[in-house]
Amino acid sequence: MQENKTEYLVKKARRHDPDAFSQLIQLHKKDMYRVALAILVNDEDASDAIQDTILACWEKIHSLRQVEYFKTWMTRILINKCYDIRRNRELTTSLVEYEEPAREDNYNLELKEALSALNEKYRIILTLFYSEGYHIDEIAKILKLSPNTVKTRLRRGKEKLAKDYYNENEKEK
Repeated sequence: MQENKTEYLVKKARRHDPDAFSQLIQLHKKDMYRVALAILVNDEDASDAIQDTILACWEKIHSLRQVEYFKTWMTRILINKCYDIRRNRELTTSLVEYEEPAREDNYNLELKEALSALNEKYRIILTLFYSEGYHIDEIAKILKLSPNTVKTRLRRGKEKLAKDYYNENEKEK
């Protein structure tokens, strides 16, 4: 049902229907945020990347070859925008710039902290696989990696996350 609706909205958006495009963005907004945050680890930068992505998608939606791959296409654009922002921003960021988590985010704060401590090559794959529900082959296509590399990074990322999370909880005891 969701896939048919997305394909229908993509077809309308390709005919320059702003309402259809807006609905498409609303359908995928949370997914975009999770991916951007996994790469940038900063709400403001993630929001900037999402805005840039939305604009790029609107301007280039005619270049989408297959409507059923809209989300994959949009995610690839988002990842590129995130990397552009990271390249342009200063490498050092003070702790003062990080926002306090919202009240509803407290339940998974430890997981977010553990994820943010991971190397990006593991963090992005874990986010795409577990949060976004992409399959190994789709992640390989999006990140332009081999499926075996994705599998290896997924396994190593899970192991590192479990090890770091376990060590952190042992320190607290």
